[in-house]
Amino acid sequence: MTSHRRFNLIVYAPALVRDDGRPVSVVHGMERAVPGLRLEWTVSDEGVCTPVSQRDAWVSHGRVDGQGFPLLCNGDESRPVTVFGWELPADSAPGGQPQFEVHAHLPLEARWSLAAGDVLAAVAESARAFWGHVTPSSAGLDIARQTKNRPDDLETPPRGLPILRSPGALRLPEIPHRLGWLNYWSASAARAIGFPDATRDAELLSRSRRMERGGWIVRLTDSPLDLNNPAHLDALFRVYERFPEMGGRLSR
Repeated sequence: MTSHRRFNLIVYAPALVRDDGRPVSVVHGMERAVPGLRLEWTVSDEGVCTPVSQRDAWVSHGRVDGQGFPLLCNGDESRPVTVFGWELPADSAPGGQPQFEVHAHLPLEARWSLAAGDVLAAVAESARAFWGHVTPSSAGLDIARQTKNRPDDLETPPRGLPILRSPGALRLPEIPHRLGWLNYWSASAARAIGFPDATRDAELLSRSRRMERGGWIVRLTDSPLDLNNPAHLDALFRVYERFPEMGGRLSR
């Protein structure tokens, strides 16, 4: 059910509390965002798609290994769509506050390229996320290598990208840790990085839309981010330069 060619979606939200309805809301939100999508299967330890009975109750029950919810999928092994959630512990999270992470994988196809913004918006708003992104897996690998989690990690980030501090080193959970192709910034995240500025962000605003809760979906490039494309790489550099708070770079 995994693929190296896919869109990876992740959002970071406040930690779950007792009887929290957000996991079920996330699943319902994804299904509403994509007509015909049904997330009513899981994957067994043997890698076999298995129907889930009483799906919403199963999601609400949570993970056996902690906070979050177990993996759901669409039952299509040729074009898998998956979603699951877990808790990022306080000692690894910004501001020392545990977070609820939602991860989803979408096929890297034209249909899903068009739907990705709606899926990100649905997941982020349902989770009441601070921030999140959708990024093709190939670009996401290079972006992930920007982060330095240990002082002895001396490897230079690929393609000359800026060094980002580990998530636990960020002072606030609202500060986005990194960029992606499609970015969700909540109202509080947008304030934390100073977005939008009508003059400085005119180009970004032309590819952005405002959400009902006051957050934003911000698209870096018209087509899915490809860091082998010089124009796309340049766009990534420009936005990092525009928001130096991102990734904890101002406090280095």
